[in-house]
Amino acid sequence: MALKETLKQKIEEHRPRTTRLVKEFGKVIIDQVTIDQCIGGARDIRCLVTDISYLDPQEGIRFRGKTIPETFEALPKAAGSDYPTVESFWYFLLTGEVPTQAQVDEVVAEWKVRQEVPQYVFDAIRALPRDSHPMVMLSVGILALQKDSKFAGFYNSGKFNKMTAWEYVYEDAYDLVARIPVIAAFIYNLKYKGDKQLPIDPSADCGANFARMIGQCKEYEDVARMYFILHSDHESGNVSAHTTHLVHSALSDPYYAYSAGLNGLAGPLHGLANQEVLDWTIKFQEKYCKDVEPTKELVTKALWDTLNAGQVVPGYGHAVLRKTDPRYTSQREFCLKTPGLKDDPLFKLVAMIFETAPGVLMEHGKAKNPWPNVDAQSGVIQWYYGLREWDFYTVLFGVGRALGCMANITWDRGLGYAIERPKSVTTPMLEKWAEEGGRKF
Repeated sequence: MALKETLKQKIEEHRPRTTRLVKEFGKVIIDQVTIDQCIGGARDIRCLVTDISYLDPQEGIRFRGKTIPETFEALPKAAGSDYPTVESFWYFLLTGEVPTQAQVDEVVAEWKVRQEVPQYVFDAIRALPRDSHPMVMLSVGILALQKDSKFAGFYNSGKFNKMTAWEYVYEDAYDLVARIPVIAAFIYNLKYKGDKQLPIDPSADCGANFARMIGQCKEYEDVARMYFILHSDHESGNVSAHTTHLVHSALSDPYYAYSAGLNGLAGPLHGLANQEVLDWTIKFQEKYCKDVEPTKELVTKALWDTLNAGQVVPGYGHAVLRKTDPRYTSQREFCLKTPGLKDDPLFKLVAMIFETAPGVLMEHGKAKNPWPNVDAQSGVIQWYYGLREWDFYTVLFGVGRALGCMANITWDRGLGYAIERPKSVTTPMLEKWAEEGGRKF
């Protein structure tokens, strides 16, 4: 309960800031909208608020003001590990404070109570055709949890109070982030291991427990911790985070909201990209360097062949970033310090592409950002540890992304954010304003 009390204090301290901005400065102009932004998916329009994370074009993601290396350095580590627990990171995302070890221990203990998944959730997933995509299974599993939503129960009780509504979102959000790794492990074993389920390890933190539930090795426990933290949030404008916020803004409970967010994450322009990058990399290896070392000369020629054939280099470029994605760098560093992995042929190819592709893409001249994003590296690590069912990779992404999405909507309710309702215009309106040189206010 200490985490909830800390969060309550912070929400109450923050509310006057939001209220003052709306009342005293609500008409201050902070941006302008162009026709290409209107037609082009509202790109770069500053109209969302989150203090959970911010994506800087040059330095990448900051979680609660800290860079990825600063976050990993500051948070208490899992026993015997160089990486923080997911539970400590959850505390950090919610409060903006680095927890003490005692506070982490409290969260870990509460997490273990909350992670028990009702049987009806597993029954709902099992009722799906076994060849359903694992993201469909995950979305259905999260939606099945809605039956016992504490926020929905509070809203329907006739005692709804917008000042305390966040407390019930918090309860659902906490349940969801604790249970989603268990549901993901169940889906993995159901689809790929003949439904041979492994039990929760009550002694393990979230990352270690997930690794053990899917039958992975000790080393993979750090992979899970790192992966879930790195994929947790990327400010509010990406599809999964924005969809979750949008659906919850209608006071739909966290289960409705995150199920919708997962459905957006499943798209090939979002979370599915890591699967596509790995597929491309393996085919690249097979075609150009199956039995030879991936030298710079060989990879340079192969990349030019790819570009000259009208194809792209997947995993390179980002909608916001203009430098190497720090999430890529963190995973690369993990590979370089892990015996066996640093000498893995697929990683060596990815490493050589990293050394080569930016220069080729800059010379080619068509890429705004020639640097790698998170997807250029993440699949290789999973592949090395034997998790080769790459249609499951987006599920791993979804487990991590739940942390940021649930922290965000808890704060959305804490600060009483309004239902999201942007204004649409017609094509004739745009054509008229284009002829007139802009809309006349």
